[in-house]
Amino acid sequence: MKKKKKKGFTRDDLDLTIISLPTFIWYVLFAYLPMFGIVIAFKEYKLSGGHGFLYSLFHSKWVGLSNFTYFVKSNAFWMLLRNTILYNIVFIILGAAVAVGFALMLSNLRNKFLSKTYQTMMFFPYFMSWVVVSYIVYAILTPEKGYLNGIITALGGEKIMWYQSPQYWPFFLTFMKIWKGMGYGMVIYLAAITGIDPSLYEAAVMDGATKWQQAKYITMPAIKTVLIMMLILDTGKIFYSDFGLFYQVTGGIPQSLYTTVSTFDTYIYKAIQSSSPIGKTAAASFFQSICCCLTILLANKIVSKVDEDSAII
Repeated sequence: MKKKKKKGFTRDDLDLTIISLPTFIWYVLFAYLPMFGIVIAFKEYKLSGGHGFLYSLFHSKWVGLSNFTYFVKSNAFWMLLRNTILYNIVFIILGAAVAVGFALMLSNLRNKFLSKTYQTMMFFPYFMSWVVVSYIVYAILTPEKGYLNGIITALGGEKIMWYQSPQYWPFFLTFMKIWKGMGYGMVIYLAAITGIDPSLYEAAVMDGATKWQQAKYITMPAIKTVLIMMLILDTGKIFYSDFGLFYQVTGGIPQSLYTTVSTFDTYIYKAIQSSSPIGKTAAASFFQSICCCLTILLANKIVSKVDEDSAII
């Protein structure tokens, strides 16, 4: 028996390496090298006169977990934890439901032109910056000449100071998040639906199955793996928040809305701008990363116990 010769580095491997090189460099420069800065979270970082960053970092006092203790024991911690988690739970559940719902509706459209038109219209908000969206929201909610107050006064009501009324903002933020992100999720689920064998639907129609029964017994089981994968990935970001949504749309988080719309990300941003020690700010950010890592591993573990084939790892 002749031994098979091992293949060396081929031309195809070279092409793939060159294609992946920019991504590899990007991750090294912006994802892995900055991880060195994690050590700041364990130090009382102070700049040393006449010396650079590295010298100051190595000669700063090591304080262990005291920065984390300070953050957890701060007055704002539980409020930030509550807002961040509850908002994300609502975003994950409603976002998945809306995206799957629209994907099912578009997949049943017979007119391909209308289907593509609706996809484009729904996907367009995803590419809009939150800065642009914030101006649209301001034009609608501004107390003096806002469109919404104009409708209310035209119907005989009184103007509402929206930016001083925190009770309305959970609904505003939820609507804006779902509106902006539903197109992206819809395209993913629509692609999964497109891959389903059409003969399954033809057989179901011959057996007299309704559209609802086709969706329940054919479509949903077929896209279950994709749906669970997206939910696991979204769960891994449950301790993060969309900074643009919470900071830009609310107009920089005025004091009247602070306890309602503040999250970990907005807290860290404001801490960086203030005179707060950089070590305590780094500890808050590192706390987020640890919690998100544990959350996605826990979610994947739970899924693997229920349905091993749907787990990511």
